[in-house]
This record gives sequence, C-alpha cells and structure tokens, in this order.
Amino acid sequence: MQIKNFIVNQSLKELTEHRTVELPIACYETTIKQNIHGYIPLHWHEEIQFVLIVKGEAIFQINEERIVVREGDGLFINSGCLHMAEEKQKSGCVYICLNVSPHFVLSQELYMSYVVPYMQATNLPYVFVDATELWGKNIVDAILKIKQLIERKTQYFEIDITMQLALIWKNLLFNGFQPEYLQTEMLKSQRMKQMLNWIHLHYAEKIMLEDIARAGQLSRSECCRYFKRILKTTPLNYVIDYRIQKSLSLLQQAESNVTEVAYQVGFNSTSYFIEKFKHSMNMTPLAYKKYKTDNY
Repeated sequence: MQIKNFIVNQSLKELTEHRTVELPIACYETTIKQNIHGYIPLHWHEEIQFVLIVKGEAIFQINEERIVVREGDGLFINSGCLHMAEEKQKSGCVYICLNVSPHFVLSQELYMSYVVPYMQATNLPYVFVDATELWGKNIVDAILKIKQLIERKTQYFEIDITMQLALIWKNLLFNGFQPEYLQTEMLKSQRMKQMLNWIHLHYAEKIMLEDIARAGQLSRSECCRYFKRILKTTPLNYVIDYRIQKSLSLLQQAESNVTEVAYQVGFNSTSYFIEKFKHSMNMTPLAYKKYKTDNY
C-alpha cells in the first residue's frame, strides 16, 4: 500500500490511521516520488516509526538534523518528532515504513521501564540502523518479517508480530543509547509546533513575521533562527511553500482555475503565485493541472 498524500492537521500531525484492523500497527511501502508533492512533506505522529530502504537513497530530516539513508539500511524515528523525506539524486527511492503505537511495543508492565524513558528522551529523535552491525541487521530482518506476517496473515501472526517488535526494541536498547532530558529542547519543539500550527490555521490570510513569532512566544529574530535551524528556511518562505502545497489538491479539481486557487491559498497576485509555483514545482500551475488531468 502506498500513501500518496499525507493528510495532516494544523500542527502537522499526520492524520493517517496507522493500524491494521487487528493491531495498532501499519506497514506500507512508499515510493517517494509518487507522493503528491514529489517528496514526503514535514509531519509528525505519536507512533514510533521504523524505516527500511529497499531501493535507492533518501535524505531524511528529523527535527533539525538531516541524514542520508541508503539501500539496505534503516532508521528509527521517535514519537512526536517532525520529519520529512526526499529521494537523493533521483535514485527512485522506495522504503518500507512501519508505524507502531508505542503501547504495542512491549507489555504494559515493561512499557514504563523500557519504552517511555526513550520516547521522552530529547537526545533520541532518531537512530540510524546500520545493517552491517549485528543489532542493525536483526532490526532490518524483523521489519521484513513483520511486513511478511501482515501480508500473509498466517495462524497466530499477531503473536509473531509482537515477538518481532520486542526483538526490534531489544536490539535498539543493545545499541547502547542513553536517554537524556533537556527542558530547553522540549520547549523548543513545543514552540516550533505552535508556530507551524498558527501558520496552518491562517495561511490563507495576510501573514506578518510578527504574527508567527508571537505564536511561538519569541522575538522576530529568534523566530527566524528557529526556522533557519530546524527547517532550513525563513518563516515567510515556509508560508509560501505551504501555500503552494495547499494549492496542489485544489488545482486537481476540474472546475478550479489558477487565479481562484492563488487567492484561496493566500496569494494576493496571480503572477506572484505562478512565479513561486514554477520555482517550487518546475512547472506552471496550469501545466501542473493539465499534467494531473492527463495522468489520472
């Protein structure tokens, strides 16, 4: 199953239902370039995530850090961490994504001792899973096994999945990471989400830098530093990029036209919308609309 459009709420929390009918777990294969945006946009979710690259290479950004993950290797992304992904050098990247409710990783008796401390750690937004290391290979093998179990649904497959999840978690702990808790990092994450939440509620309106900074309880200069450090862009450029993202689904509606869409997503000039859209998507909004119409 391929999720081609990540539905998120105003705070970038992904709204996709990450579970099968039987279990609080979802496993799907993702071809990055098939996403509606051509990349996996910034989002977060309460589930923990395990990624295994099966083809090509991807660049993942988790909070402020960017990391290249190559074919055969994987990644653990912690609960609540902002993350996005793009393929590297048109490698046709495909990856297996395993999203798991933290409560499902271990039994309730072990959950507080062996899961919660690591979920709440501020120094563990992600762990690179190196398949050349024994612990990494064990995790990769377990991800593949879980995917197979979900697809085949053999007798007692639910029990087998819980065994594989426990194995994955045990190997992560064997990797030796030590949880740390920095109040400043927790506050920084909270403020970033508050600012993004405000933008996503008001993107169709006139937005000033002061408005965004106020939402995060920051000065204008500190607000700019947050965006530069975490998202590698300016607050107002992020607003433009987000407006263009929101325009994509509108342009695919048969009755829409470019001028209406431009004003709907917050641009006050059609020519400026076309200019920014072309810079972001390498085609005009009209060309994008025609391309989507011809290919669906």
